[in-house]
Amino acid sequence: MAGKVYLVGAGPGDRELLTLKAKRLIEEADVIVCDRLVSGDITDMIPVGTQVIDVGKNAGNHPVPQERINEILVEEAEKGKTVVRLKGGDPFVFGRGGEELELLRSNGISFQVVPGITSGVAAPAYAGIPVTHRDFCSSLHFITGHAKKGGDLKLAYDALVRLDGTIVFYMSVAAAGKLADGLMAAGMNPDMPAAVIENGTRPNQRKVITTVEKMAEAVRENGIKSPAILMVGKVCSLSENFDWFDDLPLKGVKVLVTQPRKKASTLGDKLKNLGADVTMYPCIRTEYIRPINPEFDSFTVLVFTSAEGIHSFFDWLKEEGLDSRALSGKRIACIGPATARAAEMYGIRADFVPDVYDGVHLGNEMISAGFINEEDRLILLRAEKGTEEITAIFDENNILYTDYPVYRTSYVENEGLNAEDFDVITFTSKSCVEGFVKSAGRKDFSGVKALCIGQKTAEEALKYGFDVTVSDKATIDSMACKLTETR
Repeated sequence: MAGKVYLVGAGPGDRELLTLKAKRLIEEADVIVCDRLVSGDITDMIPVGTQVIDVGKNAGNHPVPQERINEILVEEAEKGKTVVRLKGGDPFVFGRGGEELELLRSNGISFQVVPGITSGVAAPAYAGIPVTHRDFCSSLHFITGHAKKGGDLKLAYDALVRLDGTIVFYMSVAAAGKLADGLMAAGMNPDMPAAVIENGTRPNQRKVITTVEKMAEAVRENGIKSPAILMVGKVCSLSENFDWFDDLPLKGVKVLVTQPRKKASTLGDKLKNLGADVTMYPCIRTEYIRPINPEFDSFTVLVFTSAEGIHSFFDWLKEEGLDSRALSGKRIACIGPATARAAEMYGIRADFVPDVYDGVHLGNEMISAGFINEEDRLILLRAEKGTEEITAIFDENNILYTDYPVYRTSYVENEGLNAEDFDVITFTSKSCVEGFVKSAGRKDFSGVKALCIGQKTAEEALKYGFDVTVSDKATIDSMACKLTETR
């Protein structure tokens, strides 16, 4: 039985502009046939194990011809697979989607089309340019600046000039001079506002506001490369007043995030929303320990020092056919609000969260507040290699406890990178520091800025010479605020 092909628009690059349907199909696909213009932020969403066929094309360089791409879609669907053809922007806006559907239809392959946000609208929006405005224009035109192979670019310049609307040129960097000359020869005022926008909606987006006469010069002097669009029209003059993207507090700041992959999106997304150019570089991975069999019935207090401990424990409850009702009568202590929020996912509200979110304060504050005493029995559900500081506090105060590991961490082997290429590296645990140093293959990071979630993490980073800043609180939100304050 033949499979099905989904022609999916991935949008211009910002992952949050991806449609909900596109996200679901990416997660469900057996095979993804992917273009070069799909951003790494989106390809990182592809589940591990999904077959990915890279058919990326650069301007003037098509290592996989379009005809072969069409054949690949048919071949994979005939194997009974669910195929996602993932294309930058929208499949039908200069994306050659129609050509791909022709062969699918002729071979009887079922298909669906999922539109994507096109760069001709999104990139100007992120540059503060409304493509239409009642006081400036009454029409919008999408034009390709790339001719068919062996052909000449023939445009109705006279008609475009007469319409006096907004013109958006796709795939046109190399043709900027010809396009400008054609418009001016047809009567366009050389001082007509124009814009050049590279990497639209992405953290490294660049824009140059110019005139049609100087458009080619702007491309050349600023080294503009694909993906980029050219715009011509009076609305381009609005960019300075309406630009919100360049005003984001972390715009242009390059940040390396070293959390485990399944956690990295939390910090990474917050920083991206503040304009940062984020690179995900997970240095540790977490693995649930199995089998486990914590006899928690005999304990009065369950103590969790991380969200991972929460998830591992409650997954185990589910595996045993149990749920949160099994904890009736137990008191729950969590090291901080993120761990407490993880508990709430399973219907559990933490009874105790310290004012300062680390193990030392968790132990001391539970005792000083009278939350625990010598009559209690605690089970500490945490990492296999946890800090001894909290257990030392229990020992000193004659608190009965069992230190029970429910997950372990290990280092991830990454390709090397240059730490100096980033404005700041973020560390959310001592293990992340250790994993990063191991991946980097060096031990001296003098002058490299690091943002750490707490004092213990900072102490580890200082061992290797990092220029350390510590967030005010041991939370992801506090890290984002601290980076914004200290930029």
